[in-house]
Amino acid sequence: MRILGLDIGDKTIGVALSDPLGYTAQGIKTIMRKSKKADLEELKNLCTQYEVETIVAGLPKNMNGTIGPQGEKVKIFCDLVESETGLPVKLWDERLTTVAAHRAMLEADLSRAKRKKIVDKMAATYILQGYLDSLSK
Repeated sequence: MRILGLDIGDKTIGVALSDPLGYTAQGIKTIMRKSKKADLEELKNLCTQYEVETIVAGLPKNMNGTIGPQGEKVKIFCDLVESETGLPVKLWDERLTTVAAHRAMLEADLSRAKRKKIVDKMAATYILQGYLDSLSK
């Protein structure tokens, strides 16, 4: 059972993958967004390559729990991902995942340039790990 985690932004998509048993999340790549068609094709290829059964996408919410314009964009893109891959896409509250990713990288003393390259992949890892942890409870 492999689960793909996504941190969907306007310019990039952070991608994480669970281990086969569904215990841990590992960041695998950051997709530089080109077009909806190209982005969907790359996600479809990753799902096939890793035999993914479920996709978990971070849903950006405002701190008061409402969904803003970015959240609406993510929901629309997730509908496309679901129809293109034929896999269920679950939305996961991603509030503060990017903050947590930045904090972890600062503690690891990574340079700003290195942080910028991997923040989306790390945020996807936090999203997926949160989801995996909720399954084990």
